[in-house]
Amino acid sequence: MNTAGEFSPDWLALREPADAAARAAELLTPLRAVLPTPMVVRDLGCGTGSMARWLAGRLPGPQRWILHDRDPELLRRASRATFRDARGVPVAVQAQQADVTSLRGADLTDTSLVTASALLDLLTRAEIDGLAAACVAAGCPALLTLSVVGEVELHPADPLDAVLGSAFNAHQRRAVQGRRLLGPDAVDATTEAFERRGATVRTRPSPWRLGASDAALIAAWLDGWVGAACEQRPELAVEARRYLRHRRAECAAGGLRVVVRHRDLLALPSPRPVG
Repeated sequence: MNTAGEFSPDWLALREPADAAARAAELLTPLRAVLPTPMVVRDLGCGTGSMARWLAGRLPGPQRWILHDRDPELLRRASRATFRDARGVPVAVQAQQADVTSLRGADLTDTSLVTASALLDLLTRAEIDGLAAACVAAGCPALLTLSVVGEVELHPADPLDAVLGSAFNAHQRRAVQGRRLLGPDAVDATTEAFERRGATVRTRPSPWRLGASDAALIAAWLDGWVGAACEQRPELAVEARRYLRHRRAECAAGGLRVVVRHRDLLALPSPRPVG
């Protein structure tokens, strides 16, 4: 994986087991308490469907999932997959190619739950504000998982870890076609946006903890992490090549452990008054 291949099917498949292990399952208890049956779930930026594979079986049925993504190939793959609810019954799936940054409250009138995975850090403050406004206007809970928080640990340590980490975080906050991405600041911004509108927000850590059995994922993650850092600070390129050779050798030998810290967020809008 490199910064150009952030959403490639191969990268998404490689990271899916780590994502599933990392997500904060304890947030599902308060979520289940407010979900209706049957339910409609909208998954924003669905990729190949990893959120539905993880979540559908942890929720009661029947369910209907509406999968949103801008990438038609990812959406095609996701919509052809089979997802099953807690009873083992396949859930209905509908695909919608759409830009999730333009979501409005009226788009959620039939929605019981909004989900997303590894999405918030790719949005701007205005886009997150719009997402929160739409969910609260519709009275719709949101489960938003695996947002980076700018903290990475590598064992054994290397003096260049902190330099690359700082450059990577700056890259996550870069401006893209006039959009200033929030990167590691996204969870705090999302919490504030929902709470300002009266929602109850819970957050929990959801770190990747990678070791010898995750060598392929670590190697791909390293390429992307270092590549993004060097895009942000090209003067690091010479040192980064040395660093990558050293880290790849450690990884191949099973001697490298990596913790990539994320945070999951559950927002529950206040119940609407009756009458």
